[in-house]
Amino acid sequence: MTRSRAGIHRHSTHYAADEYARVVSTSSSPSSPIPSSARAALCDPHWLAAMREEFNALQRNRTWHLVPWPPRANVISGKWVFCHKTHADGSPERYKARWVVRGFRQRAGMDFTDTFAPVVKPGTICTVLQLAISRAWPVH
Repeated sequence: MTRSRAGIHRHSTHYAADEYARVVSTSSSPSSPIPSSARAALCDPHWLAAMREEFNALQRNRTWHLVPWPPRANVISGKWVFCHKTHADGSPERYKARWVVRGFRQRAGMDFTDTFAPVVKPGTICTVLQLAISRAWPVH
C-alpha cells in the first residue's frame, strides 16, 4: 500500500520554505528583544517576570541550599540565559529565562567525584515495576 493510495499526502516544504520564513519572521516579533545582560533584563517587566518564575521554580524544587563558603573552595558561578519560546507556527508563546551554572570551571577529582543525570521518566519506572509485579520477578 502506498501513501497516495492510503490518502496520505505530504506537502513539499522545499517550495514553501520562502513563504514559511516570511510568515514566521513577521508573526514572531515579540515586544521585548532578548536582553544582552541580566541588568538589562531587570529593566523589562516581561523578562523580570520570567526570571522570577525560574527562581521560584528552583526554590520550589529545592535545587540548592545555602552553605558556608569553605576556605580555598572553587565556587562556581552562574548566569542568566534568555530566549523567546514560540508555538509551532512561529507565533510568540512566552519569555523564558534560565539560570545556568558554569560547570566548565569544575575540576574532576577536585570539585566533584561523581556525576548523576536522571534520564528515566517516572512513568517508565512505574511501568517496569508494574511489569515485574505482574510476572512475579524479583526486584532489587
